[in-house]
Amino acid sequence: MAKNEVNNTESREITEGLAKIKTQGSVFYNPVQEFNRDLSIVVLNTFVEDYKCDSHSVWETGHKYDDGISILEALSATGLRSIRYAKEVKGVKEIVANDISIKAVEDIKCNIADNKVEDLVVASHDDATMLMYKSRKERRFDAIDLDPYGCPSIFLDSAVQTIKEGGLLLITATDMAVLAGNSPETCYSKYGAVSLRMKACHEMALRILLQCIEAHANRYGRYITPLLSLSADFYIRVFVRVFTSPKKCKQTLSKLSMVHHCTGCGSHVLHPLGVIKTNDKTKQMKYGLPTRGFPNICEHCDHPFHMGGPVWNAPLHSPEFITKLLNQIPENLGTFKRIQGVLNVINEELHDAPLYYTLEQLSGTLHVETPSMGAIRSAILNAGFQVSYTHMNKTSIKTNAPNGLVWDIMRAWEGQHPVNKKRLVENSPATNILKKERQFEVSFEYHEGANPQSKKMGFVRFQQNPMPNWGPGTRATAMVGDNKLEKRKRNQGKRKREAST
Repeated sequence: MAKNEVNNTESREITEGLAKIKTQGSVFYNPVQEFNRDLSIVVLNTFVEDYKCDSHSVWETGHKYDDGISILEALSATGLRSIRYAKEVKGVKEIVANDISIKAVEDIKCNIADNKVEDLVVASHDDATMLMYKSRKERRFDAIDLDPYGCPSIFLDSAVQTIKEGGLLLITATDMAVLAGNSPETCYSKYGAVSLRMKACHEMALRILLQCIEAHANRYGRYITPLLSLSADFYIRVFVRVFTSPKKCKQTLSKLSMVHHCTGCGSHVLHPLGVIKTNDKTKQMKYGLPTRGFPNICEHCDHPFHMGGPVWNAPLHSPEFITKLLNQIPENLGTFKRIQGVLNVINEELHDAPLYYTLEQLSGTLHVETPSMGAIRSAILNAGFQVSYTHMNKTSIKTNAPNGLVWDIMRAWEGQHPVNKKRLVENSPATNILKKERQFEVSFEYHEGANPQSKKMGFVRFQQNPMPNWGPGTRATAMVGDNKLEKRKRNQGKRKREAST
C-alpha cells in the first residue's frame, strides 16, 4: 500500500481475474460486483461466437483483431472491467473505457499501462451520453456496457442508437427500492412504469427495465431480444441484443402487460396491451387490442387490485443462449460456482410464466403451517401443470397453473393442517379463500419432477450475502479495506449532534 505525497490519500492495489489495478479510494470500486464482471465476460465470449459466426478467424484472448468487436464501457471508474475484457474476452478490436471524472480517467490510463493493454483499451474523458450521441453514426459499438450507480434510464436513448445491428447491451440498475415498489411514482418518472410492492418484486423490476429499454429502442425502429436477465445481490442486470425492424416493432404491444396484483391474497394476473392474430391460410399477422374487461375484485379473496406496469411479458432469457453459456464458464473465475449454480437454475425456469409466488406468501395468507416445497411442486405437477424455481428467490413457485389451482392446493393443505379458527377474521383473505369450494382435484403424492436437477447436482443455487455490510456502496468510493465504513461511522448520531449545536 503506497502513499500519495500530494493529496495524502492511500493507494490501494486490487487484483481481480487477470487484471491488477490501483486506485486512490476516490474512484468507485465494489468487490461484490466481481460476480457481475465475471458473468459479463462469459456472456461476451458466448455472444462473440454467435455475432461473428461468419468470421474464419480463430480468436484468442488478449490479442487485437481488426475484424473483432468494439466495446464501450461508458462508466468505467477504475477501468477494471475494461481491462478484464481486454485480457479475458476473445476477438476484441477495441475497448473504450470512458468516465466523466478526470481523476478516474487518470487512474484508467495508469491501469491500462500497468496491465500492458494499450493496444486494446483506450481511455476517454467525456460525458457518457454525449460520447454515445457523438458515436451513433460513424463510430458505433458492437457491445455497450452500462453499469451506473442507480438508474440507467438517462443513458438508454443514446445507447440504443449507438449499438450496431445485432449488438449487445449490458445494463445494470441498482435503484432497487424504486423498482421494487417502494416509490411507484418515482419508478414511473424514471422507467415509464408503475412498480408494485409484491413478493415477485425482483422479477417485476427486471420486466420494468426491459420494457423501458424496448420503449427507447422502438422510437428508432429497433427492438430488443433478451439473452439473459438477472437479479443478484443489490442490483438487476440484463443482456439484450438490439435489432432494427419497424415491422417487428409492431409486435411490442403484445409483449407488454399491465399487472393486476391483489391487495389481499397477492394473486397476480397479467393483462396484455395488445394481441396478435395469425390468419391460418395466409399466415399474415393482424394486430389488435384486447376486448376482455378486468374485474375490480379478486375472485379468490374478494379484495381489490393494485395495477402496475406496463411490464415486459415475453421471455426474460434465451434458452439456447443459456445452454451455450453453461458450456463456456471458465473454472478459473473467482465466482465460477455461483455462476454455474445461477445459470443452471435459470435454465430450469419456466420462460412463459411471468412472476411467481413464494411459500411464505401462500401459507402466510391462510395462516397455516408452511408446506414443504416438494409437496406444493408435486401437487402442481400431479394436476398436469409445470412448475419451477426462479433464481430470484429460494422459496419461489413459478408456474403456468391458474391461480385457482394454486389456492385449491392451499385449501387442500389447510384441510390436512387446519388453521386456528381464532385467526379467521371476517372478510379477511384467509376466510374468503377457505370458504370457497375447490374446483380442482389435488394430490400431494410425491412427483419425481418435484426435485429439480440443479438441486440433485448440488449446485450453489441461491447465494448468501457476499460480505458484511454489502450493498451498492457510495458514489466515487473504493469499497475495499477497512475504510469502506468510514462515512457510515461519521454519520452515526449526526442529527443529534446538529440538534445540540
